[in-house]
This record gives sequence, C-alpha cells and structure tokens, in this order.
Amino acid sequence: MTSDGSEAAGISDRLESADTNSREEPADDLVTTRHTLRTAAGELAYTATAGRIVLRREEHTDGVFDGHKPKAEVFVVAYTADREPGADPAERPLTVSFNGGPGSSSVWLHLGLLGPRRVLSGDAGAPVPPPYRLVDNAESLLAHSDLLFVDPVSTGYSRAVTGGKPADFHGFTGDLDAVAEVIRLWVTRQQRWLSPKYLVGESYGTLRAAALAGRLQDKFGLYLNGLMLISTVLDMGSIRFHEGNLLPYSLYLPSYAAAAHYHGLHGSRELREVLAEAEELAERDYPWALARGARLSDADTDRLVAALASVTGLSEDYVRRTRLRLDNRRLFRELLRDRGLTVGRLDARFTGWEPDDAGERNSYDPAHAAINGAYAAALNAHVRGALGYASDLPYEILTDRVHPWSYREFEGQEVSVVGTLSAAMRANPHLRVQVGCGYYDCATPYYAAEHTMAGLAIPDELRGNIEMRYYEAGHMTYVHEPSRLAQSADIARFVRAG
Repeated sequence: MTSDGSEAAGISDRLESADTNSREEPADDLVTTRHTLRTAAGELAYTATAGRIVLRREEHTDGVFDGHKPKAEVFVVAYTADREPGADPAERPLTVSFNGGPGSSSVWLHLGLLGPRRVLSGDAGAPVPPPYRLVDNAESLLAHSDLLFVDPVSTGYSRAVTGGKPADFHGFTGDLDAVAEVIRLWVTRQQRWLSPKYLVGESYGTLRAAALAGRLQDKFGLYLNGLMLISTVLDMGSIRFHEGNLLPYSLYLPSYAAAAHYHGLHGSRELREVLAEAEELAERDYPWALARGARLSDADTDRLVAALASVTGLSEDYVRRTRLRLDNRRLFRELLRDRGLTVGRLDARFTGWEPDDAGERNSYDPAHAAINGAYAAALNAHVRGALGYASDLPYEILTDRVHPWSYREFEGQEVSVVGTLSAAMRANPHLRVQVGCGYYDCATPYYAAEHTMAGLAIPDELRGNIEMRYYEAGHMTYVHEPSRLAQSADIARFVRAG
C-alpha cells in the first residue's frame, strides 16, 4: 500500500462502481383497476390506472450517444372510459390536469372537481370534521373526456431517481420539461395523438399550462384544443407586491371588496354592484393616485382614502396610514380585527384566529387549514384502497421541498408566460381558453386575470377563443357547492364544444 492511500482509493472506487452497476433500474409500476360511475347520462364503466412513470433523458459523452438514462419517477392517476372492442381511442378527448404551488400535487382538482370520486370537505362556516368521506362525483368530467392527473417531481409520490438531483426539476424549465415529457409519453403509449387534447391547471398550474401550450407545440408538434385555467396567474408581476410594482394594489382591490361584502361590511348592497364600484376605482383613479405618489394633492388624497375605505370596509385612518398601499397580507389581519378574526388568503370567506389581535400578518391560512386534512385523508385512502397502488412514501400534498424554485430564465424581469400563450394562440388559431375565477380568491385575484387576458398579443379574430367564468367562491372554486356544480357544467360544455 502506498503512503498516499491510492490502493485504498482504488478499492473504494471499484466498490462504488459495483454498487452503481447493481443498483436496480427503475421501472413503471402502474396498477389498473375497474370501476363504474353513475352520471346524469347513465352508468359509466371506466378503468383507473395509478402509478409512477419513469422519465428518461438522452445522454451523450464526447459526441457519442450514451443511452436513455432514468431521471425521475412521476406519479400519475388516469381514468379512461371503457370502449367497445375495436373502438378508436381517438373518439374521446383527453384532459391532463395538475395543480400549482409550486409544490402542490394534483389532489385538489383530482378529488375536488374533475375526478370520478370527490371528497366532502365542507365549506366556509361549515367544515366537515374527521373522519372524512369520498363520494361518487356525478358531475365528473370523465363523462365527457378521459382524464390524466400528473404530480410534478417532489409532489405526491413523484421523486427524482436514486442518485438524481431533485433541484433539476424545481424550477420553471425543469418542471415544464418533465410535465411535457409525461404528456408526450402518455399520448404516445395510449395512442391518443388523434384525440382532442386539453390541459386544466390551477394557480401556478395555469402558468405551467400556458407555457406547456407553447412547449408541446414547438418541441413535439403536439397541438392542443383548449386550456382550462382555474385561479389564473400568467404574469407574476400582476400579483406580487414589491418595491416599484404598483400594479397589484389595483388588481387586488375588487377581491378586497368581495371579501368585505361577504363579511357584511356593505350592508344590503348586491355583490355585483360593489364589485363594479371597486373595478371602476381600480381601473382609473386608484392606479393614477398611486403613480402620483408624493405629488398627489391633499384633496385627492382625502378623496381616494374615502373611496378605498368605502369599497374595502377598512377604516379611513388605516387606509391613510398605509399611504393608499393595501397589501393583501395585511388585509387578512385588518379586515375583521375588531371581531378577533382573520380571513383566508385562498378564500376570504374562511376565517380563523391568531394568538392575539395585534399582529400585522396571518401565521397561517384559515382557508387552507379548513380543507387540507380532508383532501390528504381522501387521497391516501383512495389511492391505496380503490386504486390499488401501495407506497410507503409520504404523499406530498403541498410541499416546501421544491423551494427555492428557480426562475433563472426570467432574471431581471417579471415571471410571465403571456407572450408564450399569445404565440401559441397565433400559431394554433383553434386553441381555446377558458378562465375560471373566484371572486373571493385573494391569492390570484380575478381582476388580475382579466387584466392579463386583455393584454394577450393576439388579433381581434382570436378574442372569441377566450371565455371568462366567475364564481362566488375562492381559489379552490369547487369547495363552494353551487360553484362546483356551475364550473363542472362550464368545463364539460367547453370540452364538448371541441
């Protein structure tokens, strides 16, 4: 043995190489089960498929092809209506769904709105206590389209492969490429290239969906028929409060007015009347006053203070002390402070308590806390039980493990896919977009979605491809039962229209 330990190092290298060579190659572990669902059109027989798909990348070393190396195992759940033997699979649409976060699994749209089973979570003021229940979803989109739910890497049961780097997927491009590859693989393996194809995204999932419309077209020639965007954010600059960005103050204002109305701060006035007043203020006087800054006269300041207090239900003294800058995180604490309550970010109809009533911001979101347990319990029971997929990994409903999320592609600018969606619609004039908004959503406000969609760089001929839908609900619109029923019908109609 040499004094520098080279022999020991060589033995270590050989052992490491042997361990790597003996490591089991990951493989798809999909499980298939059969079910029935009673819908308004009658009984529907369907097949469920749950499990992890292995994603691979092409590797080259010194210009030589080095094979397809596994990089991630992505968990999916698919529901496919049973067909007659010999029937063409292209006869039915395929809808791919995911949520946002970043860091969220697809459980919310899966068990809240689209899937053949749904969880009873209760609603604002009437949460359901544990244990929770799953019931058939007679309004499931499965009656009109086959469904594929995708959990991005590090969410749900999806993980990077052993020895892989999860951070490779924790960013705009890495995430986009992985989800695009899942879609390509599924469409190819299930012979769905000739099917009508749709994406449904929620929250950050809307940004992902809009980006995918461009990526799937450009990279694979896979053109979509439609996007359903729920609780939309395509331009982060429209919702992020930071120094120098005045836009969110105006775009959040109508949602603040909706929250005030829900909690009785507008008396007997109609919601639509209150929203119209807030929208006019948000479109004209409010952004003008913010842009004036210290140049705003005392008289105009007094006028704006009174107007903002009127629509938001906040005191004039509070509005004045904020210098007209109404940050949503502060509003959650301030709106019902005199009642000892805070309001929810995801859904301002929900209320909660803090240790004291003097704080500036919520320590938690009462809306998320009210429904998280129901969805977690339902998913874990459904996957291992009815779907027959067993894993001892924790199912990551909404994880922080994806942070910090990389937006390096947007260094020095706001994160936005408005240009990508515009280009996708110009290249594919058949691409239709449905935007679903909750009035009480204080995470991705409806007026910001209107602002963003109005700014798409598309010709007037394509404006008719966009439809806006509104619900008296929050971020998870389907938590509110009347909104769930209405949105289910709107989405079904959108898909049936082809």
